[in-house]
Amino acid sequence: MIVFGWAVFLASRSLGQGLLSTLEEHIAHLLGTRSATAAMGNSCICRDDSGAEDGVDSQRPQADNSAMPTADTRNQPRDPVRPPRRGRGPHEPRRKKQNVDGLVLDTLAVIRTLVDNDQEPPYSMITLHEMAETDEGWLDVVQSLIRVIPLEDPLGPAVITLLLDECPLPTKDALQKLTEILNLNGEVACQDSGHPAKHRNTSAVLGCLAEKLAGPASIGLLSPGILEYLLQCLKLQSHPTVMLFALIALEKFAQTSENKLTISESSISDRLVTLESWADDPDYLKRQVGFCAQWSLDNLFLKEGRQLTYEKVDLKNIRAMLNSNDVSEYLKISPHGLEARCDASSFESVRCTFCVDAGVWYYEVTVVTSGVMQIGWATRDSKFLNHEGYGIGDDEYSCAYDGCRQLIWYNARSKPHLHPCWKEGDTVGFLLDLNEKQMIFFLNGNQLPPEKQVFSSTVSGFFAAASFMSYQQCEFNFGAKPFKYPPSMKFSTFNDYAFLTAEDKIILPRHRRLALLKQVSIRENCCSLCCDEVADTQLKPCGHSDLCMNCALQLETCPLCRKEIVSRVRQISHIS
Repeated sequence: MIVFGWAVFLASRSLGQGLLSTLEEHIAHLLGTRSATAAMGNSCICRDDSGAEDGVDSQRPQADNSAMPTADTRNQPRDPVRPPRRGRGPHEPRRKKQNVDGLVLDTLAVIRTLVDNDQEPPYSMITLHEMAETDEGWLDVVQSLIRVIPLEDPLGPAVITLLLDECPLPTKDALQKLTEILNLNGEVACQDSGHPAKHRNTSAVLGCLAEKLAGPASIGLLSPGILEYLLQCLKLQSHPTVMLFALIALEKFAQTSENKLTISESSISDRLVTLESWADDPDYLKRQVGFCAQWSLDNLFLKEGRQLTYEKVDLKNIRAMLNSNDVSEYLKISPHGLEARCDASSFESVRCTFCVDAGVWYYEVTVVTSGVMQIGWATRDSKFLNHEGYGIGDDEYSCAYDGCRQLIWYNARSKPHLHPCWKEGDTVGFLLDLNEKQMIFFLNGNQLPPEKQVFSSTVSGFFAAASFMSYQQCEFNFGAKPFKYPPSMKFSTFNDYAFLTAEDKIILPRHRRLALLKQVSIRENCCSLCCDEVADTQLKPCGHSDLCMNCALQLETCPLCRKEIVSRVRQISHIS
């Protein structure tokens, strides 16, 4: 919800500067950016900009990836009450590029602390957006993202995605200049192996640009040198995080069919077959690489003679899993249905297959990545609107635990909790007591006070559910294996009571799913969203009527014209 508002704010600043046509073409993507920052506002701690204007030397030295800069080690004084800049006056010079590093680090520093939905973007982010309105400024921002984002901050890659998404689209000349500056090839990938942050950040930037510029621009960006660079980063001598983001970048380039063919012809599948063995590695970074390698082999870069994972995975003891038919569009779900990952810039969500109405229930989640995820309980009425920033805890029908920002989310509002920040390998427990109407969250067995807000809106129909910021991953345990920290009170598990047919358990790769969809006959008057029910509902005031009532109730704005929905009217003539 928060970043959705910022995208509109920042887009409106650019409209008066000749960017209307470009932003209109991509406004749907901008509106969908929820990302890690579901947490920014104007209460940020902003850098004192004395000495940052033209003609005055900046006192802050260049950041070095090897030094791992953080908010606590920066030299400039801070002004906690400085308001965000609204724009430059007619005689106000632009900021010197020497200060871009500080502004990028400022954005990273405040990202996990600002959670007021009504606040505007922080000063640092607005200023970076202003800088990026010219080719030179955009190049300065991109180079700074590569240069200063530290390797070990769990939100670093998401900040790269956020800032590039919020900046104006680069021109063809800017992209050409960037490729010349980076001068990427296989030899470059082998350099500076002791400082992987540069390569991780470079791959993250390339992946974001590939996703943002899909089509001819993406084809042009994937030069032979860049392809060679990304493939070289997949070799085993590379740092696992470099391998991970190089693979994600190649996935995003493959969203354009011509790029997909080019990458496939490079024999990438041979390298991925080796990496997919890491999917169960005890090292959580290698585990991410293995997960993405396996997903790519199943969905994108198919290898002749390789059996698809869903055809050989053992599911006989699994009776409850993540629902692949009730998931937002870009979330990756493992073939056994218990692990999920988001590598998109949108806020992806999923519910489990089992719903509970009474009793006491418990499940656990293993944290694979330590960034922003909102995990907890949702109902049938909960909204999953990834492009509009709705996830678990963002409506009155769900409640979520956020271990990165140390928050409990309900109805798009948050309050702090007393658990420490979660880290890779931590176990989060989720207890739902429908007898006492309360939810209890645990971190490695340590419980928080009960949460009861959601029961003022709903008292039944609860699902385990989660929403994921970019580059986040976790594994669910619904009782198919022993819990690490079972609560002391008596409880039930989904796996003991749920039932799935063998067909229900199959999570098909996307190409297989699309092939089946092409064989389905769709009625002429069916809902344009679910394709199951009759389109019998008209939205007011816009008048569009291609939806069923079930889908219409899940929306706040019309999916065709983006006008706010005031009311939904069932058309009697469509009811048989």
